[in-house]
Amino acid sequence: MLSPAVDSIRRRSIHLTAACQHGDITRPAPGTGIKLHFKDSKGNLIKTVEANEGDDVLSIAHEHDIDLEGACEGSVACSTCHVILDPNSYDLLPEPEDDENDMLDMAFGLTDTSRLGCQVQLTRELDGMTATLPSATRNMFVDGKKPTHH
Repeated sequence: MLSPAVDSIRRRSIHLTAACQHGDITRPAPGTGIKLHFKDSKGNLIKTVEANEGDDVLSIAHEHDIDLEGACEGSVACSTCHVILDPNSYDLLPEPEDDENDMLDMAFGLTDTSRLGCQVQLTRELDGMTATLPSATRNMFVDGKKPTHH
């Protein structure tokens, strides 16, 4: 029997992208990938990219230099990768887990179709999805940090 600490670590799920698991990124041939449109908070198109099934929105944004923070690096410990999805795509996704909902509660500009980009994995059904970046983010560690006396 394993100690409770080791057992807890073994049961914890870890979200990794294909790049982290295999060490390289293989992008789809043009016209064959899942199209993902990124828009700014005013609705202006930032960039349209193609990604693979299983990629997450945060990783794709970082790969294409789109300004989506992701301060916790996808560990669901912040809300800085908050995106607003188009309603049709939002409805195709599974319901957010409790930890994602907890972080979304702290997101700036929360909407009915808000999700954490690190938790949105692309599927063929999501081809053509639009992810809109909010006008600001809340980084609770940086924004809420109180100075300490020396």
